[in-house]
Amino acid sequence: MRVCLAIFAFVCAGLLVTVDANFAQDKKKEKKTVVLKGLVACNKCELNKSTVCETVLVVKNKKKKDVIYFFDAESHKKYHDGICAAAKNGTVTGIVTEKKKKLTISVKTVVYE
Repeated sequence: MRVCLAIFAFVCAGLLVTVDANFAQDKKKEKKTVVLKGLVACNKCELNKSTVCETVLVVKNKKKKDVIYFFDAESHKKYHDGICAAAKNGTVTGIVTEKKKKLTISVKTVVYE
């Protein structure tokens, strides 16, 4: 009986540790809204870096190097018409994700200067 009780206690302790570890991983995956300032432009027409029109935000990092954030498909449709012919400086609020070393922003708001 003591052996069964000891085994049961170890199993319960193991489950608690596993659940706590999974909870910590889920917490890391929470996405935060960011505010970025830079040049909102067409990757094809203004930057000549693509063969298709893509809405991008070009931001200078601390080392004065360009960091390009690609608008997601929905944001591209909504905001592309205003910047395809001429890029505009602006502030973009949204959630940034990284897939295959490509930064994508799901835009909530864009305010042009």
